[in-house]
Order: sequence, then structure tokens, then C-alpha cells
Amino acid sequence: MLVHDLLDDAIATAGAEPAVRVGTLRWTYRRLGELSTAFARWLGDNGVRRGDRVVVVSPPAAGLAAMLFGCSRLGAVLVPLDPAMRPFHLSAVLGDADPALVLADDIDRIRGLARCPIRDRVEAWAEASTTPVDRDALATGRVSPDDLALLIYTSGSTATPKAVMCPHSQVTFVASAINAELRYRRGDVVFSRLPMSWDYGLHQVLLCCLGRAELVVAQPHDDLRLLDRVRDSGATVLPLVPSLATMITTLWERGGEQQTAVRMITSTGAVLSQPTIDALRKVFPGARVVRQFGQTECKRISIMPPEEDRERPGSVGRPLPGTAVRVLGPDGTELPCGATGEIVVNGPHVMPGYWRAPELTARTFRVDRDGRHVLHTGDQGHLDEDGYLYFDGRHDGVFKRKGVRVSTTEVEAAATDIRGVRAAVVLAPSDHHDLTVCVEGDVDSHAVLRELAARLEPAKVPATCLVVPRLPLTGQGKPATDELHALLEGTSR
Repeated sequence: MLVHDLLDDAIATAGAEPAVRVGTLRWTYRRLGELSTAFARWLGDNGVRRGDRVVVVSPPAAGLAAMLFGCSRLGAVLVPLDPAMRPFHLSAVLGDADPALVLADDIDRIRGLARCPIRDRVEAWAEASTTPVDRDALATGRVSPDDLALLIYTSGSTATPKAVMCPHSQVTFVASAINAELRYRRGDVVFSRLPMSWDYGLHQVLLCCLGRAELVVAQPHDDLRLLDRVRDSGATVLPLVPSLATMITTLWERGGEQQTAVRMITSTGAVLSQPTIDALRKVFPGARVVRQFGQTECKRISIMPPEEDRERPGSVGRPLPGTAVRVLGPDGTELPCGATGEIVVNGPHVMPGYWRAPELTARTFRVDRDGRHVLHTGDQGHLDEDGYLYFDGRHDGVFKRKGVRVSTTEVEAAATDIRGVRAAVVLAPSDHHDLTVCVEGDVDSHAVLRELAARLEPAKVPATCLVVPRLPLTGQGKPATDELHALLEGTSR
């Protein structure tokens, strides 16, 4: 199956129903299909061919949904980038992706960084949307499920962002597998404040197609009135990351109760802590808070079924349908239930590797003893007897201190349980500093350490607490630990 097949299936059964909404702009599935075909034709007229990369540097917009399906129809590869990406990384990414065309809201910022034509996204979209539709002129018949549909750049252990290669077959399989658990449905309004440069933000388009739901694309300027926007949109599903969850619960505490139609909340990025889940249930009483776990390298690993959202505290759910999760020891042997080791995944959703990075691909994506293509996540976890997964932290976030095994995830969960702490990130001991907790909130550092001492074993209590107005985040919404390390070094001089 190809990515645009998901849209065409939705058109066949729900063509007149709403698909995408931004402000007062509202497109039906049929209109989205027409615009995607027009965009594909426009790309072809501008020299883009099957297999070419098309970079889009833009905040979330309705047009990005049409661009996604338009690239798919032509056989081009969409490369969505965060407009907040720093020039140093942006230059490296553009050189790595080697696009045939760049579309950007701020072309002056891109000029000189790319070796290909650069077009203003808004103007280009206006031209594309008036292009005559001619499906017969497209390359749809020549596009293969094994062709790349997306390159998703993600931060990680490398110095610059790396691109996960996402073929049509993996993208459509994992979207269907996720929706088999979440069950988006007709009448759902999915309010997404997630950037479309993130895999889960972009996947909201696909999930809505599968469920025949409507996607409401929120804008950054909505943040100060985010709860009002959720309510006024009629949202029934709310995908978020922990930082957005913190923002929402803080707004609720300041502004009081609001009635919404939200029935389900899902998450990505870092694992939602129990205090954050409890806070979300206060804001949206009656809504199910669905715990999930995944990586861009396979999109999603596990989901706690919505009807089990209050069961198995600490679990991040069960593996997606049609996939398998194993926990391996250092020697590669499979560990028994309850034992902690590296989480290894195999299934049709595991991506083929990283774009133009064979050595990194070989370390992360391997062939196991049974000849299966598997993803070594680098994450630590364990399975219970019923096959539910528990995340125990990153490999580099599990260490021994004073002879005791410590997980940064465990310490962070304890910190967010403290009144006044909105979010927390723990920095493992290094040659430059001892165990440190960085917190965002209206709290005193000594009080945080005192409260942690009442919650944790002595060896797990950080030596230092750094209170910051706002925790820095990467372009993927995860904690920017490099910035925290630099900040910590600056305060210790």
C-alpha cells in the first residue's frame, strides 16, 4: 500500500466529510485529494521526479497534508523540517538530504544553504492549488511500496540530526497498526499542536484518514489560549508530548475548569510520568490517557489499550499488532519476564535504516540469529508475564552510584511528584559533575532535594538541583541535555 492510498480510501467512503481544519479554513477529504493531485502535478512541472527529495521548512499548516499526499502520488520523498532548526544543523541537513526542491516560509534564511531551487512555500502552494488536475500525468503507477515516502530527521547520539528512511510499506503498516489500537473514528476531531516535522505530528494526518476523522492543526500562537482552542474546536482526541501536557495542566491551574469533549489523550516523545497523567485526568475528567512508547526508527513500539488506561501502572502497553518485542541481555540472549535488558523490536514497521549512514545503520538495525531485521533501540526495559512492556530508561541513563543501580527515569518520576515541579530532567554522573536533577517550576532547589530524599534511596538522591524557568527542548520535543550540561557547567564556575 502507498501513503496516498490511505487518502483515496477515505475519499471513496467519506469524500464530503471534513478532513483538515486550520482556523476558518476547512477542507473535505475530496478537496484534500484534489489539492494533493494538483501539488504532485506542480512538482513534476518544476522538475521533481520519482525518488527526489522535497524539503519543506514550515510550521504546521493544512497545505502540508496535501504536500504529503502529493509527494506520494509523484513518488517524491517528503522531508519536513522544523523552521526553528538552527542554521548549523539546517545547513548539514540540507547537504545530507540533497533535495531537488526546497519550500520554505523564510527563503532568505535558506538562501546559500541549499544547492537546489528554493521557493516560497506560501507562494508555491498558491500556484500548486490552481494547477489543473491530471492524474494520468503522474507517476503513481510506477511508485512501489518499497520506495521512500519520508525522510524524518531526528536528534540523537550523533553530532547532527540523522534521517530515518521511511518507505511507503512501513509507514502505512504502522499507521494502520496504531489505529487498530487507538481506533480513531468518524466524528472525531483530533486537535494537534505537534509539529509536522515530527513523525507523530505527521502521522495524525494518516490516522485521521484511517478513522475518517477531522484534523485540527493548531498554531504556535495558540499556546497561551491552548485550552480555549481545544474546547472551541470540539476536540475529542488530543495527541501531545510531555512538555505540552505540562503547559496544558499549568493553564488549567491558572484558569480553572473548562468543559471539553476530549475522550482520549495520547502521547509521544518522553514517557508520561504518573503525576502528569493524574494532572491530565483532572483537566479532562473522563478522558482516557493512553500510554505509548516508540522511536522514529519504527514509529511506535507499544500502546496501552485505551480501555486499560488505568491498569498496570508503569507499563507502556503491549506491542503493536503484527510486531514482536524481546528483551536481550548484554550477550544477546533473550531474558525472562521481569528481567531488565535492551528492548529489541522486529516487525513490518521497522525502518530499513538511516539515510546515507551505513555504519550507524549497521549498529542500530541488525539481522538477528533467526535472520529477522530487528531494531536495537538502546532503551532498557522488561516484559511482564502477559507481554506488557515497561520502560526502565535509556542505556546511558541506567548506571550504578554508590553500588546501587539508578535509572534517570525513576528519579525524574520522583521529582515530578513534588508539588510545584512541572517537569524534570536528570543528568547522570560524569567526570564533571555528580548526579544532578534539573527542574522547571516554582520551587526551591534545597526543597526539591529534601523531598527527593524522602522518596528515594540515599544513593538515588541527586547531589545537585538546578531550577530553570523552562527546560530546553530539542526539535523533536525531547530534553536538550547538551544545553543543560552547558548551563550546569556555567553555574559551577
